[in-house]
Amino acid sequence: MRGTLIFAGSSCPELTDKICQNLGMARADAELTQFSNGETSVRILTSVREKDVFVVQSGSPKINDTIMELLIMISACKGGSANKITAVLPYFPYSRQSKKKSHRGAITARMLANLLDVAGVKHVVTVDLHASQMQGFFRCPVDNLHAEPLIARWIRRNVPRWQEAVVVSKNAGGTKRVTSLADALKLNFGMVTTDKRRGNNMSASMTASMIFDGPARNPNPDAAASQARAIDTSETEDGTPATDASDARGDASAPGSPRVNGNGTHSSESPFRRSDTTLSQSSAIDEIDEDYEADGLEYNDQRAHEVTHGRLVQGHVVPDDFPSPSVSAVEPSVHDEDPMMLSHASSFFSPQPHALGGSGDAGASSDEEDDILKDPKVERTITLVGDVKGRTVLIVDDMIDKPGSWIAAAETVVKRGRAKKVYCIATHGVFGGDCLEQMEACDCIDAIVVTNSYPIPEHKLRNSTKLVVLDLSFLLAEAIRRNHYGESMSPLFQHLMD
Repeated sequence: MRGTLIFAGSSCPELTDKICQNLGMARADAELTQFSNGETSVRILTSVREKDVFVVQSGSPKINDTIMELLIMISACKGGSANKITAVLPYFPYSRQSKKKSHRGAITARMLANLLDVAGVKHVVTVDLHASQMQGFFRCPVDNLHAEPLIARWIRRNVPRWQEAVVVSKNAGGTKRVTSLADALKLNFGMVTTDKRRGNNMSASMTASMIFDGPARNPNPDAAASQARAIDTSETEDGTPATDASDARGDASAPGSPRVNGNGTHSSESPFRRSDTTLSQSSAIDEIDEDYEADGLEYNDQRAHEVTHGRLVQGHVVPDDFPSPSVSAVEPSVHDEDPMMLSHASSFFSPQPHALGGSGDAGASSDEEDDILKDPKVERTITLVGDVKGRTVLIVDDMIDKPGSWIAAAETVVKRGRAKKVYCIATHGVFGGDCLEQMEACDCIDAIVVTNSYPIPEHKLRNSTKLVVLDLSFLLAEAIRRNHYGESMSPLFQHLMD
Protein backbone atom coordinates (compact mmCIF):
# COMPACT_ATOMS: atom_id res chain seq x y z
CA MET A 1 0.00 0.00 0.00
CA ARG A 2 1.47 3.30 -1.10
CA GLY A 3 2.02 5.90 1.59
CA THR A 4 1.71 3.38 4.44
CA LEU A 5 4.23 2.31 7.06
CA ILE A 6 3.80 -0.46 9.62
CA PHE A 7 6.03 -0.47 12.70
CA ALA A 8 6.36 -3.37 15.12
CA GLY A 9 6.76 -3.11 18.85
CA SER A 10 8.95 -5.52 20.78
CA SER A 11 5.96 -7.55 22.04
CA CYS A 12 4.78 -9.05 18.73
CA PRO A 13 7.33 -8.87 15.88
CA GLU A 14 6.19 -12.25 14.47
CA LEU A 15 2.57 -11.16 14.25
CA THR A 16 3.61 -7.90 12.57
CA ASP A 17 5.67 -9.78 9.99
CA LYS A 18 2.67 -11.95 9.13
CA ILE A 19 0.48 -8.85 8.76
CA CYS A 20 3.00 -7.24 6.42
CA GLN A 21 3.31 -10.46 4.44
CA ASN A 22 -0.45 -10.57 3.94
CA LEU A 23 -0.37 -6.95 2.72
CA GLY A 24 2.59 -7.54 0.44
CA MET A 25 4.90 -5.05 2.11
CA ALA A 26 7.89 -4.98 4.43
CA ARG A 27 7.99 -3.84 8.04
CA ALA A 28 9.35 -0.32 8.61
CA ASP A 29 12.65 0.02 10.42
CA ALA A 30 12.86 1.27 14.00
CA GLU A 31 15.46 0.83 16.70
CA LEU A 32 14.09 -0.13 20.12
CA THR A 33 16.57 -0.20 23.01
CA GLN A 34 16.76 0.36 26.75
CA PHE A 35 19.27 2.23 28.85
CA SER A 36 20.99 0.54 31.78
CA ASN A 37 18.44 1.97 34.22
CA GLY A 38 15.50 0.56 32.23
CA GLU A 39 14.51 3.68 30.28
CA THR A 40 13.09 2.98 26.82
CA SER A 41 14.74 4.54 23.77
CA VAL A 42 13.16 4.65 20.29
CA ARG A 43 14.66 5.74 16.97
CA ILE A 44 12.53 5.79 13.81
CA LEU A 45 14.84 4.90 10.92
CA THR A 46 12.36 5.64 8.11
CA SER A 47 10.83 8.92 6.98
CA VAL A 48 7.23 9.16 8.16
CA ARG A 49 6.42 12.61 6.78
CA GLU A 50 2.82 12.70 5.47
CA LYS A 51 2.59 8.91 5.76
CA ASP A 52 -0.20 6.75 7.17
CA VAL A 53 1.55 5.05 10.11
CA PHE A 54 0.39 1.88 11.92
CA VAL A 55 2.13 0.83 15.13
CA VAL A 56 1.45 -2.81 16.11
CA GLN A 57 1.96 -3.45 19.81
CA SER A 58 0.18 -5.91 22.08
CA GLY A 59 0.28 -6.73 25.75
CA SER A 60 3.17 -8.83 27.03
CA PRO A 61 4.56 -10.18 30.32
CA LYS A 62 6.52 -6.89 30.58
CA ILE A 63 3.36 -4.88 30.19
CA ASN A 64 4.56 -1.52 31.52
CA ASP A 65 7.65 -1.49 29.30
CA THR A 66 5.41 -2.37 26.38
CA ILE A 67 3.12 0.59 27.05
CA MET A 68 5.95 3.08 27.37
CA GLU A 69 7.52 1.78 24.16
CA LEU A 70 4.20 2.22 22.34
CA LEU A 71 3.72 5.78 23.62
CA ILE A 72 7.28 6.78 22.69
CA MET A 73 6.94 5.31 19.19
CA ILE A 74 3.71 7.21 18.63
CA SER A 75 5.25 10.43 19.91
CA ALA A 76 8.29 9.94 17.68
CA CYS A 77 6.10 9.44 14.59
CA LYS A 78 4.05 12.48 15.51
CA GLY A 79 7.25 14.51 15.83
CA GLY A 80 8.29 13.21 12.39
CA SER A 81 5.19 14.82 10.80
CA ALA A 82 3.21 11.64 10.18
CA ASN A 83 -0.15 12.27 8.56
CA LYS A 84 -2.13 9.82 10.68
CA ILE A 85 -1.06 7.41 13.43
CA THR A 86 -3.09 4.27 14.17
CA ALA A 87 -2.35 2.07 17.17
CA VAL A 88 -3.02 -1.61 16.48
CA LEU A 89 -3.45 -3.34 19.84
CA PRO A 90 -4.53 -7.00 19.43
CA TYR A 91 -4.71 -7.25 23.24
CA PHE A 92 -5.48 -3.95 24.93
CA PRO A 93 -3.41 -3.60 28.14
CA TYR A 94 -5.18 -2.98 31.44
CA SER A 95 -8.53 -3.81 29.84
CA ARG A 96 -9.64 -5.63 33.02
CA GLN A 97 -9.36 -2.38 34.97
CA SER A 98 -12.16 -0.62 33.12
CA LYS A 99 -14.21 0.11 36.25
CA LYS A 100 -13.70 0.96 39.89
CA LYS A 101 -13.24 -2.02 42.19
CA SER A 102 -13.30 0.12 45.33
CA HIS A 103 -14.05 3.67 46.40
CA ARG A 104 -10.42 4.68 46.00
CA GLY A 105 -9.74 2.58 42.92
CA ALA A 106 -8.57 3.85 39.55
CA ILE A 107 -10.08 3.29 36.11
CA THR A 108 -6.72 2.44 34.60
CA ALA A 109 -8.01 1.59 31.12
CA ARG A 110 -9.39 5.13 30.76
CA MET A 111 -6.08 6.57 31.90
CA LEU A 112 -4.27 4.58 29.20
CA ALA A 113 -6.76 5.83 26.61
CA ASN A 114 -5.95 9.39 27.67
CA LEU A 115 -2.21 8.69 27.37
CA LEU A 116 -2.65 7.40 23.83
CA ASP A 117 -4.59 10.51 22.91
CA VAL A 118 -1.91 12.79 24.35
CA ALA A 119 0.80 10.84 22.50
CA GLY A 120 -0.92 11.56 19.17
CA VAL A 121 -3.06 8.55 18.22
CA LYS A 122 -5.82 9.27 15.70
CA HIS A 123 -7.29 5.78 15.45
CA VAL A 124 -7.23 2.56 17.51
CA VAL A 125 -7.69 -1.01 16.23
CA THR A 126 -8.07 -3.75 18.84
CA VAL A 127 -9.60 -7.21 19.25
CA ASP A 128 -12.23 -8.28 21.78
CA LEU A 129 -12.07 -5.65 24.48
CA HIS A 130 -12.80 -7.03 27.93
CA ALA A 131 -15.70 -4.58 28.14
CA SER A 132 -17.05 -3.12 24.91
CA GLN A 133 -18.04 0.15 26.62
CA MET A 134 -14.34 0.94 26.90
CA GLN A 135 -14.63 2.46 23.42
CA GLY A 136 -16.15 5.47 25.14
CA PHE A 137 -12.84 6.14 26.91
CA PHE A 138 -11.23 7.31 23.67
CA ARG A 139 -11.53 10.65 21.91
CA CYS A 140 -10.64 9.00 18.58
CA PRO A 141 -12.46 6.27 16.61
CA VAL A 142 -12.01 2.69 17.86
CA ASP A 143 -12.44 -0.46 15.78
CA ASN A 144 -13.14 -3.28 18.23
CA LEU A 145 -12.74 -6.36 16.05
CA HIS A 146 -14.09 -9.77 17.05
CA ALA A 147 -12.35 -13.13 16.82
CA GLU A 148 -15.72 -14.89 16.95
CA PRO A 149 -15.97 -15.54 13.15
CA LEU A 150 -12.47 -17.05 13.20
CA ILE A 151 -13.29 -19.21 16.22
CA ALA A 152 -16.61 -20.33 14.74
CA ARG A 153 -14.89 -21.32 11.52
CA TRP A 154 -12.32 -23.38 13.44
CA ILE A 155 -15.10 -25.12 15.38
CA ARG A 156 -16.95 -26.07 12.20
CA ARG A 157 -13.77 -27.50 10.67
CA ASN A 158 -12.11 -29.22 13.64
CA VAL A 159 -14.69 -30.23 16.27
CA PRO A 160 -16.29 -33.61 15.52
CA ARG A 161 -20.10 -33.47 15.51
CA TRP A 162 -20.04 -29.80 16.42
CA GLN A 163 -23.75 -29.54 15.56
CA GLU A 164 -24.52 -31.33 18.86
CA ALA A 165 -22.12 -29.26 20.98
CA VAL A 166 -23.14 -26.91 23.80
CA VAL A 167 -21.51 -23.51 24.36
CA VAL A 168 -21.00 -22.86 28.09
CA SER A 169 -20.06 -19.72 30.00
CA LYS A 170 -17.87 -20.30 33.05
CA ASN A 171 -19.39 -17.31 34.88
CA ALA A 172 -22.46 -15.11 34.73
CA GLY A 173 -20.53 -12.18 33.25
CA GLY A 174 -19.68 -14.02 30.04
CA THR A 175 -23.19 -15.02 29.01
CA LYS A 176 -23.47 -12.32 26.34
CA ARG A 177 -20.29 -13.53 24.62
CA VAL A 178 -21.43 -17.15 24.84
CA THR A 179 -24.91 -16.54 23.49
CA SER A 180 -23.45 -14.63 20.55
CA LEU A 181 -21.30 -17.61 19.52
CA ALA A 182 -24.17 -20.02 20.17
CA ASP A 183 -26.46 -18.00 17.91
CA ALA A 184 -23.83 -17.91 15.17
CA LEU A 185 -23.41 -21.71 15.27
CA LYS A 186 -27.10 -22.43 15.99
CA LEU A 187 -26.18 -24.30 19.19
CA ASN A 188 -27.59 -24.56 22.68
CA PHE A 189 -25.81 -22.75 25.48
CA GLY A 190 -25.38 -23.14 29.22
CA MET A 191 -23.76 -21.48 32.20
CA VAL A 192 -21.66 -22.39 35.22
CA THR A 193 -21.89 -20.27 38.38
CA THR A 194 -20.29 -20.54 41.81
CA ASP A 195 -21.36 -19.20 45.17
CA LYS A 196 -20.17 -19.58 48.74
CA ARG A 197 -21.66 -22.46 50.71
CA ARG A 198 -22.19 -21.83 54.42
CA GLY A 199 -22.61 -24.45 57.12
CA ASN A 200 -26.11 -25.26 58.41
CA ASN A 201 -25.85 -24.95 62.19
CA MET A 202 -28.33 -24.61 65.03
CA SER A 203 -27.53 -20.95 65.57
CA ALA A 204 -28.37 -20.26 61.93
CA SER A 205 -31.69 -22.07 62.33
CA MET A 206 -32.49 -20.08 65.48
CA THR A 207 -31.68 -16.84 63.70
CA ALA A 208 -33.88 -17.82 60.77
CA SER A 209 -36.75 -18.59 63.16
CA MET A 210 -36.31 -15.25 64.90
CA ILE A 211 -36.27 -13.35 61.63
CA PHE A 212 -39.33 -14.98 60.12
CA ASP A 213 -41.58 -15.52 63.14
CA GLY A 214 -40.38 -12.90 65.59
CA PRO A 215 -38.24 -13.28 68.70
CA ALA A 216 -41.23 -13.84 71.03
CA ARG A 217 -42.63 -16.86 69.21
CA ASN A 218 -42.69 -19.93 71.49
CA PRO A 219 -39.99 -18.87 73.95
CA ASN A 220 -40.55 -22.10 75.92
CA PRO A 221 -39.86 -25.32 73.97
CA ASP A 222 -42.07 -27.37 76.34
CA ALA A 223 -44.96 -24.98 75.79
CA ALA A 224 -44.45 -25.25 72.04
CA ALA A 225 -44.57 -29.05 72.23
CA SER A 226 -47.76 -29.01 74.32
CA GLN A 227 -49.32 -26.52 71.93
CA ALA A 228 -48.53 -28.85 69.03
CA ARG A 229 -50.14 -31.78 70.89
CA ALA A 230 -53.22 -29.66 71.59
CA ILE A 231 -53.61 -28.88 67.91
CA ASP A 232 -53.44 -32.57 67.02
CA THR A 233 -56.28 -33.55 69.46
CA SER A 234 -59.86 -33.73 68.25
CA GLU A 235 -61.17 -31.38 70.97
CA THR A 236 -60.39 -27.77 71.73
CA GLU A 237 -59.30 -26.45 75.12
CA ASP A 238 -62.87 -25.72 76.27
CA GLY A 239 -63.97 -29.30 75.51
CA THR A 240 -66.05 -28.54 72.41
CA PRO A 241 -65.45 -30.64 69.29
CA ALA A 242 -63.14 -29.09 66.76
CA THR A 243 -64.91 -27.87 63.61
CA ASP A 244 -63.58 -27.80 60.09
CA ALA A 245 -60.68 -25.42 59.66
CA SER A 246 -62.34 -23.51 56.87
CA ASP A 247 -65.55 -23.04 58.92
CA ALA A 248 -63.63 -21.80 61.95
CA ARG A 249 -61.77 -19.19 59.96
CA GLY A 250 -64.45 -18.14 57.56
CA ASP A 251 -63.24 -15.42 55.23
CA ALA A 252 -60.27 -14.64 57.46
CA SER A 253 -58.21 -17.67 56.47
CA ALA A 254 -55.48 -15.70 54.69
CA PRO A 255 -52.12 -15.62 56.48
CA GLY A 256 -51.74 -12.56 58.67
CA SER A 257 -55.49 -11.81 58.87
CA PRO A 258 -57.47 -11.84 62.19
CA ARG A 259 -58.59 -15.27 63.38
CA VAL A 260 -61.48 -16.07 65.73
CA ASN A 261 -60.43 -18.05 68.81
CA GLY A 262 -62.60 -20.37 70.86
CA ASN A 263 -63.38 -17.57 73.34
CA GLY A 264 -64.59 -15.24 70.61
CA THR A 265 -61.57 -12.95 70.61
CA HIS A 266 -59.48 -12.09 67.58
CA SER A 267 -55.82 -12.87 67.20
CA SER A 268 -53.37 -11.98 64.44
CA GLU A 269 -51.43 -14.86 62.90
CA SER A 270 -47.89 -14.43 61.68
CA PRO A 271 -47.75 -14.18 57.86
CA PHE A 272 -44.97 -16.79 57.79
CA ARG A 273 -46.83 -19.38 59.95
CA ARG A 274 -47.99 -22.40 58.04
CA SER A 275 -51.79 -22.29 58.04
CA ASP A 276 -54.34 -25.07 57.75
CA THR A 277 -54.94 -23.98 54.16
CA THR A 278 -51.38 -24.88 53.32
CA LEU A 279 -51.82 -28.27 54.95
CA SER A 280 -54.99 -28.93 52.97
CA GLN A 281 -53.30 -27.84 49.73
CA SER A 282 -50.38 -30.19 50.36
CA SER A 283 -52.83 -33.03 51.06
CA ALA A 284 -54.59 -32.27 47.78
CA ILE A 285 -51.27 -32.41 45.93
CA ASP A 286 -50.51 -35.79 47.52
CA GLU A 287 -53.91 -37.07 46.35
CA ILE A 288 -53.19 -35.88 42.79
CA ASP A 289 -49.82 -37.67 42.86
CA GLU A 290 -51.53 -40.87 44.02
CA ASP A 291 -54.04 -40.59 41.15
CA TYR A 292 -51.17 -40.20 38.69
CA GLU A 293 -49.47 -43.31 40.08
CA ALA A 294 -52.74 -45.28 39.95
CA ASP A 295 -53.19 -44.37 36.27
CA GLY A 296 -49.61 -45.43 35.46
CA LEU A 297 -48.50 -41.83 34.83
CA GLU A 298 -45.39 -40.29 36.32
CA TYR A 299 -45.10 -36.60 36.98
CA ASN A 300 -41.81 -35.37 35.51
CA ASP A 301 -40.46 -31.85 35.07
CA GLN A 302 -37.83 -32.04 32.35
CA ARG A 303 -36.37 -28.58 33.07
CA ALA A 304 -35.35 -29.69 36.56
CA HIS A 305 -32.75 -32.04 35.06
CA GLU A 306 -31.01 -29.14 33.29
CA VAL A 307 -29.73 -27.74 36.61
CA THR A 308 -26.89 -29.69 38.20
CA HIS A 309 -25.19 -28.81 41.48
CA GLY A 310 -21.76 -29.80 42.71
CA ARG A 311 -19.36 -29.10 45.55
CA LEU A 312 -16.20 -27.10 44.93
CA VAL A 313 -13.32 -27.38 47.40
CA GLN A 314 -9.99 -25.65 46.66
CA GLY A 315 -11.01 -25.16 43.04
CA HIS A 316 -11.90 -28.80 42.32
CA VAL A 317 -15.22 -30.65 42.16
CA VAL A 318 -15.47 -33.21 45.00
CA PRO A 319 -17.92 -36.07 45.71
CA ASP A 320 -21.00 -35.48 47.82
CA ASP A 321 -19.57 -37.44 50.77
CA PHE A 322 -16.37 -35.37 50.88
CA PRO A 323 -15.88 -33.70 54.33
CA SER A 324 -16.87 -30.08 54.19
CA PRO A 325 -14.17 -27.58 55.19
CA SER A 326 -16.78 -24.85 55.58
CA VAL A 327 -18.66 -26.83 58.25
CA SER A 328 -15.50 -27.53 60.24
CA ALA A 329 -14.46 -23.90 59.96
CA VAL A 330 -17.88 -22.44 60.75
CA GLU A 331 -19.23 -24.90 63.35
CA PRO A 332 -16.99 -25.15 66.43
CA SER A 333 -19.87 -26.56 68.46
CA VAL A 334 -23.48 -27.31 67.65
CA HIS A 335 -24.79 -26.42 71.10
CA ASP A 336 -22.87 -23.17 71.61
CA GLU A 337 -25.02 -20.12 70.99
CA ASP A 338 -22.20 -17.74 70.29
CA PRO A 339 -23.35 -14.21 69.41
CA MET A 340 -20.74 -14.18 66.67
CA MET A 341 -22.33 -17.30 65.21
CA LEU A 342 -25.72 -15.60 65.27
CA SER A 343 -24.20 -12.68 63.42
CA HIS A 344 -22.64 -15.07 60.92
CA ALA A 345 -25.95 -16.88 60.46
CA SER A 346 -27.76 -13.59 59.88
CA SER A 347 -25.67 -13.17 56.75
CA PHE A 348 -27.93 -15.83 55.22
CA PHE A 349 -30.57 -13.17 54.76
CA SER A 350 -28.49 -10.04 54.06
CA PRO A 351 -26.72 -9.91 50.69
CA GLN A 352 -23.00 -9.39 50.68
CA PRO A 353 -22.25 -5.74 49.87
CA HIS A 354 -20.37 -4.97 46.71
CA ALA A 355 -17.32 -2.77 46.59
CA LEU A 356 -19.33 0.30 45.61
CA GLY A 357 -22.32 -0.23 47.86
CA GLY A 358 -24.66 -2.29 45.72
CA SER A 359 -23.25 -1.94 42.23
CA GLY A 360 -23.23 -5.34 40.56
CA ASP A 361 -20.58 -4.19 38.10
CA ALA A 362 -18.08 -3.75 40.90
CA GLY A 363 -17.60 -7.46 41.45
CA ALA A 364 -14.36 -9.23 40.79
CA SER A 365 -13.66 -10.72 37.41
CA SER A 366 -13.47 -14.46 36.91
CA ASP A 367 -9.67 -14.53 36.98
CA GLU A 368 -9.62 -12.51 40.21
CA GLU A 369 -11.93 -15.07 41.82
CA ASP A 370 -9.43 -17.89 41.30
CA ASP A 371 -7.58 -17.04 44.50
CA ILE A 372 -10.88 -17.16 46.40
CA LEU A 373 -11.78 -20.53 44.89
CA LYS A 374 -8.59 -22.06 46.29
CA ASP A 375 -9.29 -20.96 49.88
CA PRO A 376 -9.13 -24.24 51.89
CA LYS A 377 -11.55 -22.93 54.52
CA VAL A 378 -14.37 -22.03 52.13
CA GLU A 379 -16.52 -24.51 50.25
CA ARG A 380 -18.44 -23.29 47.24
CA THR A 381 -21.45 -24.63 45.44
CA ILE A 382 -21.01 -24.79 41.67
CA THR A 383 -24.10 -24.94 39.49
CA LEU A 384 -24.38 -26.06 35.87
CA VAL A 385 -27.40 -24.78 33.96
CA GLY A 386 -27.94 -26.72 30.75
CA ASP A 387 -27.97 -30.30 29.45
CA VAL A 388 -24.48 -31.43 28.39
CA LYS A 389 -24.81 -35.19 28.87
CA GLY A 390 -22.91 -37.07 26.17
CA ARG A 391 -22.14 -33.86 24.25
CA THR A 392 -19.10 -31.78 23.41
CA VAL A 393 -18.81 -28.64 25.55
CA LEU A 394 -17.24 -25.39 24.33
CA ILE A 395 -16.28 -23.24 27.33
CA VAL A 396 -15.80 -19.70 25.98
CA ASP A 397 -14.42 -16.48 27.45
CA ASP A 398 -12.38 -13.52 26.25
CA MET A 399 -9.08 -14.45 27.92
CA ILE A 400 -7.29 -17.20 29.84
CA ASP A 401 -5.08 -15.85 32.61
CA LYS A 402 -5.55 -18.09 35.67
CA PRO A 403 -6.63 -21.73 35.50
CA GLY A 404 -8.92 -22.05 38.53
CA SER A 405 -12.28 -21.10 37.03
CA TRP A 406 -11.53 -22.97 33.77
CA ILE A 407 -10.64 -26.19 35.55
CA ALA A 408 -13.64 -25.91 37.87
CA ALA A 409 -16.01 -25.42 34.93
CA ALA A 410 -14.45 -28.29 32.98
CA GLU A 411 -14.67 -30.68 35.94
CA THR A 412 -18.28 -29.66 36.54
CA VAL A 413 -19.48 -30.37 33.00
CA VAL A 414 -17.59 -33.69 32.90
CA LYS A 415 -18.05 -35.07 36.43
CA ARG A 416 -21.50 -33.67 37.17
CA GLY A 417 -22.94 -33.03 33.72
CA ARG A 418 -21.28 -36.11 32.12
CA ALA A 419 -20.07 -34.25 29.05
CA LYS A 420 -18.01 -36.13 26.45
CA LYS A 421 -15.30 -33.63 25.49
CA VAL A 422 -14.36 -30.13 26.65
CA TYR A 423 -12.77 -27.35 24.59
CA CYS A 424 -11.56 -24.23 26.41
CA ILE A 425 -11.73 -21.36 23.92
CA ALA A 426 -10.61 -17.74 24.40
CA THR A 427 -9.32 -14.88 22.28
CA HIS A 428 -6.38 -13.85 24.45
CA GLY A 429 -4.08 -16.54 25.83
CA VAL A 430 -2.39 -14.63 28.65
CA PHE A 431 -1.47 -17.79 30.62
CA GLY A 432 -0.09 -16.19 33.75
CA GLY A 433 2.26 -18.26 35.90
CA ASP A 434 1.78 -22.00 35.41
CA CYS A 435 -1.75 -21.62 34.03
CA LEU A 436 -1.06 -23.52 30.82
CA GLU A 437 0.68 -26.35 32.66
CA GLN A 438 -2.23 -26.80 35.08
CA MET A 439 -4.78 -26.81 32.28
CA GLU A 440 -2.64 -29.32 30.39
CA ALA A 441 -2.61 -31.58 33.46
CA CYS A 442 -6.41 -31.46 33.83
CA ASP A 443 -7.90 -34.70 32.45
CA CYS A 444 -11.27 -33.02 31.87
CA ILE A 445 -9.88 -30.55 29.30
CA ASP A 446 -9.28 -31.97 25.82
CA ALA A 447 -8.11 -28.84 23.94
CA ILE A 448 -7.19 -25.21 24.63
CA VAL A 449 -7.88 -22.81 21.76
CA VAL A 450 -6.57 -19.22 21.71
CA THR A 451 -5.34 -16.69 19.15
CA ASN A 452 -1.91 -15.11 18.75
CA SER A 453 -3.13 -11.73 19.99
CA TYR A 454 -0.94 -12.17 23.07
CA PRO A 455 2.64 -13.48 22.66
CA ILE A 456 3.08 -17.02 23.97
CA PRO A 457 6.65 -18.11 24.84
CA GLU A 458 8.19 -20.58 22.44
CA HIS A 459 8.96 -23.18 25.10
CA LYS A 460 5.29 -23.29 26.14
CA LEU A 461 4.26 -23.86 22.53
CA ARG A 462 6.71 -26.73 22.18
CA ASN A 463 5.76 -28.46 25.42
CA SER A 464 2.01 -28.16 25.02
CA THR A 465 -0.04 -30.99 23.52
CA LYS A 466 -3.50 -29.45 23.93
CA LEU A 467 -2.83 -25.87 22.85
CA VAL A 468 -4.15 -24.63 19.49
CA VAL A 469 -3.21 -21.09 18.36
CA LEU A 470 -5.31 -19.37 15.70
CA ASP A 471 -3.77 -16.71 13.48
CA LEU A 472 -5.19 -13.17 13.63
CA SER A 473 -2.86 -11.73 10.98
CA PHE A 474 -5.43 -11.97 8.16
CA LEU A 475 -8.06 -10.16 10.25
CA LEU A 476 -5.68 -7.39 11.32
CA ALA A 477 -4.20 -7.02 7.83
CA GLU A 478 -7.63 -6.55 6.30
CA ALA A 479 -8.54 -4.06 9.04
CA ILE A 480 -5.39 -2.05 8.26
CA ARG A 481 -6.11 -2.11 4.53
CA ARG A 482 -9.72 -1.00 4.98
CA ASN A 483 -8.67 1.67 7.44
CA HIS A 484 -6.12 3.08 5.00
CA TYR A 485 -8.53 3.21 2.05
CA GLY A 486 -11.50 4.36 4.09
CA GLU A 487 -13.59 1.25 3.51
CA SER A 488 -16.24 -0.18 5.79
CA MET A 489 -15.28 -2.58 8.60
CA SER A 490 -18.65 -4.34 8.65
CA PRO A 491 -17.57 -7.36 6.53
CA LEU A 492 -15.00 -8.25 9.21
CA PHE A 493 -17.80 -8.97 11.70
CA GLN A 494 -19.71 -11.34 9.41
CA HIS A 495 -19.62 -15.13 9.67
CA LEU A 496 -18.64 -16.66 6.34
CA MET A 497 -19.80 -20.24 5.86
CA ASP A 498 -17.36 -22.77 4.43
